[in-house]
Amino acid sequence: MRPALPFVHPAPSFVRRAAGHRADLGRPEHIQRVRWLVLVVLCANLALIALDATILNVALPTLRAPGADGGLSASVRQLQWINEGYIIVFAGLLLTTGSLGDRFGRARLLTCGLAAFAAGSLLSALASSPDQLVAGRCVMGLGAALIMPATLSILSNVFTDDRERRVAVGIWSGVSAIGSVSGPLIGGLLLSRFWWGSVFLVNLPIVAVVLVLVFLYVPESRDPAARPLDPFGAALSILTLVALLFAIIEAPTHGWLSPAVLAAFAVSAVLLAVFIAWEFRTGAPMLDLGFFRDPRFSVASLAIALTFFGMYGTSFILTQYLQDVLGLTPLGAGALVAPQAVVFFLVATRVATPLAERAGARAVITAGLGTLSVFFAALALCDSGTSLGVVIAITCGVGVGMGLTLGPATSSIMSSVPRERAGVGSAMNDTTRQVGGALGVAVLGTILSSRPTNDESVTTVARAPSLSGLHAAALTAGIVVACAIPLVARYLPARQRAHPRTHLMRDAHGQSSAE
Repeated sequence: MRPALPFVHPAPSFVRRAAGHRADLGRPEHIQRVRWLVLVVLCANLALIALDATILNVALPTLRAPGADGGLSASVRQLQWINEGYIIVFAGLLLTTGSLGDRFGRARLLTCGLAAFAAGSLLSALASSPDQLVAGRCVMGLGAALIMPATLSILSNVFTDDRERRVAVGIWSGVSAIGSVSGPLIGGLLLSRFWWGSVFLVNLPIVAVVLVLVFLYVPESRDPAARPLDPFGAALSILTLVALLFAIIEAPTHGWLSPAVLAAFAVSAVLLAVFIAWEFRTGAPMLDLGFFRDPRFSVASLAIALTFFGMYGTSFILTQYLQDVLGLTPLGAGALVAPQAVVFFLVATRVATPLAERAGARAVITAGLGTLSVFFAALALCDSGTSLGVVIAITCGVGVGMGLTLGPATSSIMSSVPRERAGVGSAMNDTTRQVGGALGVAVLGTILSSRPTNDESVTTVARAPSLSGLHAAALTAGIVVACAIPLVARYLPARQRAHPRTHLMRDAHGQSSAE
């Protein structure tokens, strides 16, 4: 036996123990034991992203203040990009990061995403100018793009039983709503005691804890087929979504028919056509366009996109209505819609899944879309004399519709793709959410700001644009969501059957285990 070289030393014992622990995580029997704990860890990651998507909203007036008063002297345009830079990077990279997770490992990308999210949070908290804050938010968007598709694709691989997976997806969907609604509440509490950077620093201890939990409990998984990368397709997908989101976000400011917005829409359309042609032609497409032939994928994606169109859009106008018309504080407005998140979570986790098992996903999603359509339109009945109880009832009705729709629709998407390609399915699900939400804010926000009326009362005149725009925007949201109902009722299969499971999980040594 050849003697060991004197300068080569064995790895420290804690390193060997850590490597052995990661290897054990990939064993099917271990995954079966800790699957619900893995779900908790994945939901913690998701809640972090959802929280950050809304926590900054209450800090925007502070950022507009002069530096001497603790702000950044940010202009309205800079405030827009502080929010929108995060959205563009987040949504633009989702398809690419989902594909990378399938190839290189979802837990690995989840870890990288948490590190990037923490770095972006620290940069944002320490920013001394609006431009620096925009850059920090873009880094956070990169982290979010790495994290979000990994959570759902890991979930789909850990939960091998169809019924348990549907329950887990329902919980996953509900946690997203709780995180979003908690943002203004937590942000308001932090701003009442600390400076605006605290809304970013709060992420750091959360990331530290979640990183440890990911290492301890989340198994690695990837596509065992080791498909070649599709860098050209990835670049096209990113540029297409960035151009589209830029047009959507800038349209309310410059006008939907302005040259810059029309040019951005035209560029996105051309890039989309090139992307589709390339994905059909290449031997290893990043996004298998054959997925869209399955209505479980295409119709469910449309239902999610239109749901988020209405949800994000009405949340945008509702926040202004509660503060400008009813006179609530930002913290009070956030607290008022908190019951919606509770209702959403309960319906998504306790009602939607068992109901879909008995009546079928098609019936439940159709009922959810119908409920959303009715309660979105009901916002058109609100005025300056509407009681808070009525507003809470309407928002809780929206929560019921979201709970019935999103969990079963997400399960439909994930059941239509091979689980070794779960990263792409998850990324598509996430992309439809972001694009639908961005379009909802842009379209309904434009309608909200373009409906002024004249009244005799000065107070009424100040409120009339919000009320008139609220009514028109709310009706638009109800009509748009209703458009998905006949498509779901006609084309979505009543029962969801999971795609056959092939070699899915790989342990730390790269060995795959079939189940």
